[in-house]
Amino acid sequence: MYLLATRPDLAFSVCLVARFMERPTEIHVAAVKRILRYVKGTVSYGLWFEKGKDDELVGWSDSDYAGDLDDRKSTSGYVFMVGSKAVSWCSKKQPIVTLSTTEAEFIAAANCACQAIWLSRILDHISSRKKDCITLYCDNSSTIKLSKNPVMHGRSKHIDVRFHFLRDLTKDGKIQLLHCSSFEQTADIMTKALSLESFCKFRDVLGLYYCNAHKQACQAYEPGLLARHARAAAVA
Repeated sequence: MYLLATRPDLAFSVCLVARFMERPTEIHVAAVKRILRYVKGTVSYGLWFEKGKDDELVGWSDSDYAGDLDDRKSTSGYVFMVGSKAVSWCSKKQPIVTLSTTEAEFIAAANCACQAIWLSRILDHISSRKKDCITLYCDNSSTIKLSKNPVMHGRSKHIDVRFHFLRDLTKDGKIQLLHCSSFEQTADIMTKALSLESFCKFRDVLGLYYCNAHKQACQAYEPGLLARHARAAAVA
Protein backbone atom coordinates (compact mmCIF):
# COMPACT_ATOMS: atom_id res chain seq x y z
CA MET A 1 0.00 0.00 0.00
CA TYR A 2 2.92 2.38 0.62
CA LEU A 3 3.57 2.52 -3.13
CA LEU A 4 0.26 4.34 -3.58
CA ALA A 5 1.87 7.45 -2.08
CA THR A 6 3.74 8.03 -5.35
CA ARG A 7 2.02 5.68 -7.82
CA PRO A 8 -1.56 6.76 -8.57
CA ASP A 9 -1.70 4.24 -11.42
CA LEU A 10 -1.77 1.45 -8.81
CA ALA A 11 -4.58 2.90 -6.68
CA PHE A 12 -7.58 1.06 -8.11
CA SER A 13 -6.02 -2.37 -8.53
CA VAL A 14 -4.36 -2.38 -5.10
CA CYS A 15 -7.45 -1.09 -3.30
CA LEU A 16 -9.57 -3.68 -5.11
CA VAL A 17 -7.51 -6.71 -4.06
CA ALA A 18 -7.12 -5.28 -0.54
CA ARG A 19 -10.84 -5.91 -0.01
CA PHE A 20 -10.16 -9.65 0.00
CA MET A 21 -7.27 -9.77 2.46
CA GLU A 22 -9.30 -11.66 5.07
CA ARG A 23 -10.13 -14.65 2.86
CA PRO A 24 -8.14 -14.52 -0.38
CA THR A 25 -8.69 -17.16 -3.05
CA GLU A 26 -6.47 -18.29 -5.92
CA ILE A 27 -8.04 -15.65 -8.16
CA HIS A 28 -7.01 -12.89 -5.75
CA VAL A 29 -3.48 -14.28 -5.43
CA ALA A 30 -3.21 -14.34 -9.23
CA ALA A 31 -4.39 -10.72 -9.37
CA VAL A 32 -1.76 -9.67 -6.82
CA LYS A 33 0.95 -11.45 -8.81
CA ARG A 34 -0.11 -9.59 -11.94
CA ILE A 35 0.10 -6.29 -10.07
CA LEU A 36 3.59 -7.19 -8.87
CA ARG A 37 4.66 -8.03 -12.43
CA TYR A 38 3.40 -4.63 -13.56
CA VAL A 39 5.30 -2.94 -10.72
CA LYS A 40 8.46 -4.83 -11.69
CA GLY A 41 8.11 -3.68 -15.29
CA THR A 42 7.48 -0.05 -14.29
CA VAL A 43 9.61 0.16 -11.16
CA SER A 44 11.35 3.32 -12.39
CA TYR A 45 8.13 5.28 -12.88
CA GLY A 46 7.40 8.23 -10.62
CA LEU A 47 6.05 11.77 -10.34
CA TRP A 48 8.37 14.64 -11.21
CA PHE A 49 7.53 18.13 -9.97
CA GLU A 50 9.18 21.26 -11.32
CA LYS A 51 9.56 24.53 -9.49
CA GLY A 52 7.79 27.60 -10.80
CA LYS A 53 5.07 25.83 -12.76
CA ASP A 54 1.36 26.59 -12.67
CA ASP A 55 -0.04 26.17 -9.14
CA GLU A 56 -3.74 26.03 -10.03
CA LEU A 57 -5.60 23.24 -8.22
CA VAL A 58 -8.00 21.24 -10.41
CA GLY A 59 -9.88 18.07 -9.51
CA TRP A 60 -11.65 15.21 -11.28
CA SER A 61 -14.36 13.10 -9.69
CA ASP A 62 -15.79 9.83 -10.99
CA SER A 63 -17.63 6.70 -9.93
CA ASP A 64 -18.63 3.37 -11.37
CA TYR A 65 -22.10 2.02 -10.57
CA ALA A 66 -22.67 -1.05 -8.39
CA GLY A 67 -19.31 -2.41 -9.44
CA ASP A 68 -18.92 -4.71 -6.43
CA LEU A 69 -20.83 -7.88 -7.31
CA ASP A 70 -21.04 -9.00 -3.67
CA ASP A 71 -22.76 -6.00 -2.06
CA ARG A 72 -23.48 -3.86 -5.18
CA LYS A 73 -21.72 -0.83 -3.78
CA SER A 74 -20.01 1.61 -6.14
CA THR A 75 -16.40 2.74 -6.21
CA SER A 76 -15.54 6.44 -5.97
CA GLY A 77 -12.38 7.96 -7.31
CA TYR A 78 -10.83 11.40 -7.49
CA VAL A 79 -7.63 12.98 -8.74
CA PHE A 80 -6.27 16.45 -8.01
CA MET A 81 -3.67 18.10 -10.20
CA VAL A 82 -1.46 21.08 -9.55
CA GLY A 83 -0.15 22.18 -12.90
CA SER A 84 0.33 18.97 -14.89
CA LYS A 85 1.07 16.59 -12.00
CA ALA A 86 -1.15 14.64 -9.65
CA VAL A 87 -0.85 15.65 -5.99
CA SER A 88 -3.76 13.76 -4.42
CA TRP A 89 -5.81 10.75 -5.47
CA CYS A 90 -8.14 8.16 -4.01
CA SER A 91 -9.96 4.98 -4.99
CA LYS A 92 -12.48 3.84 -2.39
CA LYS A 93 -15.68 1.84 -2.18
CA GLN A 94 -18.68 3.93 -1.21
CA PRO A 95 -20.21 3.30 2.24
CA ILE A 96 -23.78 2.87 0.97
CA VAL A 97 -25.64 1.21 -1.88
CA THR A 98 -26.77 3.81 -4.41
CA LEU A 99 -29.91 3.59 -6.53
CA SER A 100 -28.65 5.33 -9.67
CA THR A 101 -25.50 6.44 -11.44
CA THR A 102 -26.39 10.04 -10.58
CA GLU A 103 -26.47 9.25 -6.87
CA ALA A 104 -23.16 7.37 -7.07
CA GLU A 105 -21.53 10.26 -8.94
CA PHE A 106 -23.00 12.80 -6.51
CA ILE A 107 -21.52 10.98 -3.51
CA ALA A 108 -18.17 10.75 -5.28
CA ALA A 109 -18.26 14.48 -6.05
CA ALA A 110 -19.11 15.31 -2.42
CA ASN A 111 -16.10 13.35 -1.17
CA CYS A 112 -13.95 15.02 -3.81
CA ALA A 113 -15.16 18.46 -2.69
CA CYS A 114 -14.13 17.76 0.92
CA GLN A 115 -10.63 16.89 -0.24
CA ALA A 116 -10.57 19.99 -2.45
CA ILE A 117 -11.22 22.31 0.50
CA TRP A 118 -8.45 20.68 2.53
CA LEU A 119 -5.92 20.85 -0.32
CA SER A 120 -6.84 24.46 -1.06
CA ARG A 121 -6.11 25.49 2.51
CA ILE A 122 -2.71 23.79 2.38
CA LEU A 123 -1.81 25.54 -0.88
CA ASP A 124 -2.92 28.88 0.55
CA HIS A 125 -0.41 28.46 3.37
CA ILE A 126 2.57 27.35 1.28
CA SER A 127 2.08 29.46 -1.86
CA SER A 128 0.90 32.88 -2.94
CA ARG A 129 -2.19 31.60 -4.75
CA LYS A 130 -5.35 33.61 -4.07
CA LYS A 131 -8.03 31.67 -5.87
CA ASP A 132 -11.20 31.09 -3.90
CA CYS A 133 -13.11 28.87 -6.35
CA ILE A 134 -11.85 25.36 -7.10
CA THR A 135 -12.77 23.70 -10.38
CA LEU A 136 -13.92 20.08 -10.26
CA TYR A 137 -14.76 18.04 -13.36
CA CYS A 138 -17.50 15.41 -13.52
CA ASP A 139 -18.79 13.44 -16.52
CA ASN A 140 -22.38 13.17 -15.25
CA SER A 141 -24.64 16.11 -16.18
CA SER A 142 -27.38 15.11 -13.73
CA THR A 143 -24.92 15.25 -10.84
CA ILE A 144 -23.93 18.79 -11.79
CA LYS A 145 -27.59 19.85 -11.96
CA LEU A 146 -28.28 18.19 -8.60
CA SER A 147 -25.40 20.06 -6.98
CA LYS A 148 -26.92 23.39 -8.08
CA ASN A 149 -30.55 22.57 -7.24
CA PRO A 150 -31.51 23.23 -3.59
CA VAL A 151 -34.92 21.55 -4.00
CA MET A 152 -35.35 17.97 -2.81
CA HIS A 153 -37.24 15.76 -5.24
CA GLY A 154 -38.15 12.11 -5.57
CA ARG A 155 -34.80 10.92 -6.87
CA SER A 156 -32.63 12.72 -4.33
CA LYS A 157 -34.64 13.07 -1.11
CA HIS A 158 -33.22 9.82 0.30
CA ILE A 159 -29.55 10.85 -0.13
CA ASP A 160 -27.83 11.30 3.23
CA VAL A 161 -27.62 14.93 4.32
CA ARG A 162 -23.83 14.76 4.73
CA PHE A 163 -23.40 14.40 0.98
CA HIS A 164 -25.37 17.61 0.35
CA PHE A 165 -22.33 19.46 1.70
CA LEU A 166 -21.48 19.77 -2.01
CA ARG A 167 -24.53 21.98 -2.56
CA ASP A 168 -23.40 24.46 0.08
CA LEU A 169 -19.92 24.68 -1.41
CA THR A 170 -21.37 25.27 -4.88
CA LYS A 171 -23.79 27.90 -3.58
CA ASP A 172 -21.01 29.73 -1.71
CA GLY A 173 -18.82 29.77 -4.82
CA LYS A 174 -16.06 27.67 -3.27
CA ILE A 175 -16.54 24.82 -5.72
CA GLN A 176 -17.28 25.02 -9.44
CA LEU A 177 -18.50 21.70 -10.83
CA LEU A 178 -18.03 21.49 -14.60
CA HIS A 179 -18.82 18.80 -17.13
CA CYS A 180 -16.19 16.81 -19.02
CA SER A 181 -16.54 13.94 -21.45
CA SER A 182 -15.88 10.38 -20.32
CA PHE A 183 -12.87 10.27 -22.64
CA GLU A 184 -11.31 13.16 -20.68
CA GLN A 185 -12.28 11.91 -17.22
CA THR A 186 -8.89 11.46 -15.55
CA ALA A 187 -10.43 9.94 -12.41
CA ASP A 188 -11.72 7.03 -14.52
CA ILE A 189 -8.44 5.25 -13.77
CA MET A 190 -9.46 5.19 -10.08
CA THR A 191 -12.84 3.48 -10.50
CA LYS A 192 -12.54 0.55 -12.88
CA ALA A 193 -10.27 -1.65 -14.96
CA LEU A 194 -9.50 0.07 -18.27
CA SER A 195 -8.22 -1.03 -21.63
CA LEU A 196 -4.46 -0.79 -22.09
CA GLU A 197 -4.80 2.25 -24.37
CA SER A 198 -7.00 4.17 -21.91
CA PHE A 199 -4.86 3.16 -18.95
CA CYS A 200 -1.66 4.43 -20.58
CA LYS A 201 -3.38 7.64 -21.67
CA PHE A 202 -4.59 8.52 -18.19
CA ARG A 203 -1.31 7.44 -16.63
CA ASP A 204 0.47 9.97 -18.81
CA VAL A 205 -2.08 12.64 -17.85
CA LEU A 206 -1.32 12.00 -14.17
CA GLY A 207 2.28 13.00 -14.82
CA LEU A 208 3.98 9.63 -14.31
CA TYR A 209 7.34 9.45 -16.04
CA TYR A 210 10.14 6.97 -16.40
CA CYS A 211 12.82 8.07 -13.94
CA ASN A 212 16.40 7.54 -15.08
CA ALA A 213 18.28 7.01 -11.84
CA HIS A 214 21.70 7.20 -13.50
CA LYS A 215 21.13 10.71 -14.87
CA GLN A 216 19.11 11.74 -11.82
CA ALA A 217 16.44 13.18 -14.08
CA CYS A 218 12.98 12.24 -15.29
CA GLN A 219 12.33 11.96 -18.98
CA ALA A 220 9.08 11.13 -20.73
CA TYR A 221 9.20 7.96 -22.77
CA GLU A 222 8.76 8.26 -26.49
CA PRO A 223 5.08 7.46 -27.24
CA GLY A 224 5.83 4.25 -29.13
CA LEU A 225 8.31 3.00 -26.56
CA LEU A 226 5.97 3.89 -23.71
CA ALA A 227 3.14 1.89 -25.25
CA ARG A 228 5.36 -1.17 -25.81
CA HIS A 229 6.78 -0.92 -22.30
CA ALA A 230 3.33 -0.68 -20.70
CA ARG A 231 1.95 -3.50 -22.84
CA ALA A 232 4.81 -5.80 -21.84
CA ALA A 233 4.30 -5.00 -18.16
CA ALA A 234 0.53 -5.45 -18.31
CA VAL A 235 0.59 -8.71 -20.25
CA ALA A 236 3.47 -10.28 -18.30
